[in-house]
Amino acid sequence: MAGIQGTPGTPRVLRAMNDRAALDLLLEHGPLSRTRIGKLTGLSKPTASQLLARLEAAGLVVATGTTAGRPGPSAQLYALNPRAGHAAGLDVNQHRIRAAVADITGAVTGEYELRTEGRTGAGVVRQVTEALDGAVAAAGLAPGDVRRLVIGTPGAFDPATGRLRYASHLPGWHSPTLLEELAAALPMPFEYENDVNLVAVAERAVGAARGHEDFVLLWNEEGLGAALVLGGRLHRGFTGGAGEVGFLPVPGTPLVRQVAKANSGGFQELAGVQSVPRIARAAGLHTPDHPYVEVACGLLARAAASPGEGPHAELLDRYAERVATGLASLVAVLDPALVVLSGDVLVAGGEPLRARVQAELADLAASRPRLVLTAVPREPVLRGALESALATTRDEVFDTSR
Repeated sequence: MAGIQGTPGTPRVLRAMNDRAALDLLLEHGPLSRTRIGKLTGLSKPTASQLLARLEAAGLVVATGTTAGRPGPSAQLYALNPRAGHAAGLDVNQHRIRAAVADITGAVTGEYELRTEGRTGAGVVRQVTEALDGAVAAAGLAPGDVRRLVIGTPGAFDPATGRLRYASHLPGWHSPTLLEELAAALPMPFEYENDVNLVAVAERAVGAARGHEDFVLLWNEEGLGAALVLGGRLHRGFTGGAGEVGFLPVPGTPLVRQVAKANSGGFQELAGVQSVPRIARAAGLHTPDHPYVEVACGLLARAAASPGEGPHAELLDRYAERVATGLASLVAVLDPALVVLSGDVLVAGGEPLRARVQAELADLAASRPRLVLTAVPREPVLRGALESALATTRDEVFDTSR
């Protein structure tokens, strides 16, 4: 187990392992009695009592209420102490920075949004600290109370150069010294992660991919992206660019050359947000192009709500074929058991779009993964950043071997 020091099998190590098991059970189930903890861990009543006393003295659990509505005397319930540790997450795009703080149980205790439109890229470090400070203040905490921060951005930081790649639309984030400047300005350790990867983290922690070791998440909002989870681990690739499927060459569109300069590729042109109004007009629906996300979501939502045949059904059919075309390439290489559809554009099409993509994929791919819609509809990037930060924070806070 991460963080436990000592010789395997010694009382200290065994106590720490039992402590962690009990803390994880409280995290999963909520308040539990001593008897229930003993049954779930296999510990005797005296040992479970000692364990709870130890964790209560360490400030990791608190007594909270008693059992009710059951035969026999009521029993004391124990829960995680929410103030045992806090973590923070940031969701960054070209329009705003959303920040949130969560306690050790995962409950969000403070949120803040900083609009960044029209600001110069030179103030990125100040923008990050301002957004974080806003969320920390909303949580009633001091910056030093937050143990860990995870920042989610489009693209990925190249580990060799420190530069942000695949996100030319994010001004100010491409300096090779930015990560060093952030480390100097922030009062806690931080990590950075691709935004779509964080959506997959959220989906696996609290969403549709719980219990899945291998799955693909396809995201579509302002850009197309994917997250690849293999053997329970995010696959990031050599430069961090794994999952940048918007650049994927696919049938149905001309080859896009010098994709880094174009910031687009075949799959983005085929099934990205900007394709939806074009498909709608070809089906006989009158629609503007801009704003792309709002227009595309509106078209697909109306189409999903329109039964029967006609232009709305044609829009769903044509768009589903385009989405399935790119997915077929991913399925051919990765052979996942599960594909999660996420992002406002795909969610807007709802079950009618999901069913059509599933049917198209059955014809285009040799294997037939199950397609599901996201179960994390609200701020999934931010939720993933919090889950990632909390995972490390819990490893630190729940280690009683020190």
